[in-house]
Amino acid sequence: QVQLVESGGGLVQAGGSLRLSCATSGRTFSSWPMGWFRQAPGKEREFVARIRWSGNNTLYADSVKGRFTISRDNAKNTVYLQMNSLKPEDTAVYYCNSEIRIAGGTPRAFGSWGQGTQVTVSS
Repeated sequence: QVQLVESGGGLVQAGGSLRLSCATSGRTFSSWPMGWFRQAPGKEREFVARIRWSGNNTLYADSVKGRFTISRDNAKNTVYLQMNSLKPEDTAVYYCNSEIRIAGGTPRAFGSWGQGTQVTVSS
């Protein structure tokens, strides 16, 4: 079973940056596309970004494209999410997932979740 631990969240002003990390353990890290979802208060959890094991195939939600960058370090068993030009609407709990596949044309989470890390963007 995969264990995931997110870190790097916090409070930042609009226009600022944060980098989230997702450290994994428990199985071969590089097997599946991994990535991030987020959940704002009162809203459903939504896809943010995913990355394949090779690192050269990424997918982003339209709302974060051009501002967020996902990357992974297979040697460190860690996935990162660099978030720039943050907006108040980016405020959410960000969750890492160990297996994100495209199902019915939509990125869906099939793997383990981490505990989440809170990101708050003030205006």
